Amino acid sequence: MKRMLCAVFLVLLNAGTAASQSAELGLTVGVSAFNDNGIGSLRSFAEGNIPVTLGNGVRVGARWATNSWTFLGHEFSYAYQRSSLNIGSGQSQGMNVQNIYYNFVAHATPSGMPLRPFVTAGAGVSVYFPPGVSSLSGGGDNNFGYNYGGGLKFKLTNTYGLRFDVRDHVTGRPFDLDDSSGRFHNVEYSATFSLLF
Repeated sequence: MKRMLCAVFLVLLNAGTAASQSAELGLTVGVSAFNDNGIGSLRSFAEGNIPVTLGNGVRVGARWATNSWTFLGHEFSYAYQRSSLNIGSGQSQGMNVQNIYYNFVAHATPSGMPLRPFVTAGAGVSVYFPPGVSSLSGGGDNNFGYNYGGGLKFKLTNTYGLRFDVRDHVTGRPFDLDDSSGRFHNVEYSATFSLLF
């Protein structure tokens, strides 16, 4: 029964793809830059409040996109991000972030064109894993958020494509530290090498 439901879902998701024959499956590499990277503070009797920040990092991931209409499409993406957690000015430890998002994509040129500028917006979850906690452990801090951005897609051949994205991922500040409030921005700069269908 589960297989049947999955098959029906995939057929419906790609219903428009058969007509436009445009789908992409790609591997992504890039960097993430945190704007306003402060996530709160830790209290110390000796030093008072010690600021805690997140450091910029590298991202790797995958994207699955379908162009269900001539100019519009859907996209699912996953990215693993390696960053750092910085306590005060002297302590820095590596940490991981996993990003899972759905986006709606609007292109400036029709499906099949060699150059396709696009804008995108979507929602999902970023899971922040503190230092020493494995991404496979399930011990991360889930932060739901949204992202928006744009980029360029290049059709290199009938089989291969290249795309460049800039996206702002907006989530809550993780780990519920003291003096932590509001949302912050994790800006993605990435390149994706894609197989075209």
